[in-house]
This record gives sequence, structure tokens and C-alpha cells, in this order.
Amino acid sequence: METTTMQRLLIVDDDNDIRQLLAEQLGRAGYQVSTASDGQGMRQVLEREHVDLIVLDLNLPREDGLTLCRDLRARSSTPVIMLTARSEPIDRVLGLEMGADDYLGKPFEPRELLARIRNVLRRTEALPANLEPLAIRRARFAHWTFDLESRHLVDPDGRVVVLSGAEFRLLRVFVGHANKVLSREQLVSLSSGRSYESQDRAIDLQVSRLRNKLAGDGGSDGLIKTVRNEGYVLAAAVTLE
Repeated sequence: METTTMQRLLIVDDDNDIRQLLAEQLGRAGYQVSTASDGQGMRQVLEREHVDLIVLDLNLPREDGLTLCRDLRARSSTPVIMLTARSEPIDRVLGLEMGADDYLGKPFEPRELLARIRNVLRRTEALPANLEPLAIRRARFAHWTFDLESRHLVDPDGRVVVLSGAEFRLLRVFVGHANKVLSREQLVSLSSGRSYESQDRAIDLQVSRLRNKLAGDGGSDGLIKTVRNEGYVLAAAVTLE
């Protein structure tokens, strides 16, 4: 089935044959396709074009895909599918932790990549309009300061609290939708773009780690409250800048 809108994909891979193959096949599937061989080329494309999804190789010269994905997530929610020749499970975990929306090992069938691209774009487009990520630079709540540009979380005593990539994205969702109960499905979709699976409790672990880092305010649950059978809520007045 062909796409009905000309969405633009960016292929970032240092293998020229792979770039050409994917550009041709994805172009025939109805997408506009840009390519880059490294991080510098990726940034140049993103500066001049709107990109709907990035296919990013993990093994790149100078800056690897994990670094590029982490840096991208600090300023953009553009979906990312990571490609890698590595087969170790830890590489998949690291990729998802840095903000990749999906992961595909090499060698792969272009048709499988196409299916994953369609699935990720479909999930991204399906997010409720009132839950779209907000374009904010800084948030202040309960004497905490969350700077999204520097990725710093500063506690009421002025100390910087280190956040993992997943915790950063999760807190960005909470401050953007403060005092709104968010289901596990919404938290997973908004923070990573992936689908929530009921047997996967990773989001509960991420909320627990983030809650512990915000401990000391707002009662037994801290600032992030559990709403039975519904989800979680950041119970605080938030000022967005």
C-alpha cells in the first residue's frame, strides 16, 4: 500500500550502497527520502528540511548513532529507527534508552524496515492532539528547575540532579501535562513513540526512578502520584517558559 502523503525520511548510514538501496525502495513506497553519511550531514539536512522520521545507523564515523540520537532527543521528538550490525541485547537497550523508537539489526529485509517505518509514523500520528509534546525551554515547579536545553534538573537547594535519557523524556512529558492523569500507554507513546505492551512494566520502573529523584516533596508518593487503575500524575503547579 502506498502512502497518501509525501512524508520525508532521512537515512543516515555510512554505507553508500545501503543509502541508495533504501532511498530507491522507500521512494517507490511513496516517501520523499534524504540521505546523509554521518552526523554532520544529518544536522545539515535537519537544518534545511522538515523530516518526519530518521533511520539512523548505530555504527557511524566520528559520532555514533547513540550519541546522535541522545543529542537529537534533547531538542526534538522526531521518530528514530536505529539500524545496527551488532546483535548484543545491550545495544538494543542502549538505543531505546537514548530515545530510539524502534530498532532493527543488520542484515535486514527492506520490506521489514518499511513496515516498521509505517508503524512508528502511525503511532506518532495517533497521539491525541491535546497530548502533543510542548515546545518549552524551561519548567519550574515546587522549587525545582528543569532546563530542557541544558538537560539539567536543579533541586530546591541548587544542586544538579542527573537524569538518564528515559528519565529526561519522561519528566518532559510530565511537566508539559502537569496535573493531568496520564496512562501508561500515553506515557510510553509521548516519551518514546513506542506502543505500550501490558506485560512490559519498564514504564513503572522509570516512573519509580524519577519519583525517587524528586523525593521529599508532596507526601508519600512525592510529586508524582499514582492514580489507581489509571496511571500517574505530576501534582504540582508548573510554570513553563
